Amino acid sequence: MSLALELSEYSISFWIPTGVLAVALAIKLPTIIRLWKEPLLRAVGGLLLLACCVFVFVTPSTIAWTNRVTGVPNISAPWVYSLLTAFSGSCLLLIIAWRSGLSDRSAATCRAMRWVVSVYSGVIVALWVLFALADTPVERLRDLDTYYANTPFMREEILLYLLAHTLATVITSRLIWNWVRTDGLDAWLRWGLKFLGMGYATQLVFDAAKLTAVAARWTGHDLDWLSTDVAPPVACLSAVLIAVGFILPHAGQYLNDRRRVRLAHRELRPLYQLMRTVDGHSAPLPLRGAPELRLIRRETFIRDTLLPLARHIDEDLRARSYDAALGLGHGPKRAKALAAAVAILDAVDAGGRTADGDESGHPDPTELLREIGAVSRALRRPEVINAVRARAAAAAEAAGPPLPHRR
Repeated sequence: MSLALELSEYSISFWIPTGVLAVALAIKLPTIIRLWKEPLLRAVGGLLLLACCVFVFVTPSTIAWTNRVTGVPNISAPWVYSLLTAFSGSCLLLIIAWRSGLSDRSAATCRAMRWVVSVYSGVIVALWVLFALADTPVERLRDLDTYYANTPFMREEILLYLLAHTLATVITSRLIWNWVRTDGLDAWLRWGLKFLGMGYATQLVFDAAKLTAVAARWTGHDLDWLSTDVAPPVACLSAVLIAVGFILPHAGQYLNDRRRVRLAHRELRPLYQLMRTVDGHSAPLPLRGAPELRLIRRETFIRDTLLPLARHIDEDLRARSYDAALGLGHGPKRAKALAAAVAILDAVDAGGRTADGDESGHPDPTELLREIGAVSRALRRPEVINAVRARAAAAAEAAGPPLPHRR
């Protein structure tokens, strides 16, 4: 009874990294489906799927089920070893492709990727051949590596998968930490790489524990606890760190995009409120509209209302306001936005939407419609707007009344 309880507690720990890896895969899945032609995204999805499979099939309950269904004692061993080897090779391929970039088709990159595929495919084939040659009649759910450490062919199989995993982990860790030290990386990508680096470094602890326990059996010593008690939780921690490493860049980009959209939506509020006084309505908004849709609708409403109003903007006032803003110490871009804000407010106050006239002499409103964000930001500072207005009015009075047009 106590043994069963112990196995149950042991298996539960493996579902924690499985869940985290599944979450990482679920987060990536919509992007993978949408951009299925991107090989890098497919590689990430395959890597996370392999990692999930490793932790599903390494649990004692799943090991017992696989052995029972196939009727072959310990057939889970080459299956789990193969999954782990495929995961190791996939990590190397992904980091090589990710670090080099998809556009890098140099001979060195292609040669490195072919080397990884051929070596790790050969290892997987060798694992099954060695298992077929080995004699493993006693089912072992937790300590197969140490129990069969001295068994012919099984000894070589255990050593082969551990060395293949260690080699891939060392190379992957080195590539990641070299990448982390490069300049110009996005902050989210840098942190994601750091978590990946810690995850793969933790895998080296797993490999060291396993190899030490197996080597102890070769010399007649018993350090099985390193394989059964230390290695499994280390593997779980490594999987969580790796999953976080893959999640962070994606989640960071998602949060940045959402933040940018919400800031842009809030930024347009002053100009939106002003345009509502002209149109008398608000932008149509679905009850559960996504932030992107809300932003698009607000932008569209502002431009649709501003377009007819722009025909009645006083360009002389706009030019004087621009000079006034420059005179008050504002930069050219800020001065242009303040001048447009003053001119729009003047047109709204004058009720320009009701005026009719020849539109052929009016300037192109394209630039004004494109700069609605800057104009809306300018409207947030009414005291600055009033200062520009006053200075522009003073300049108009100093210039005197306009000269009559000659006929």
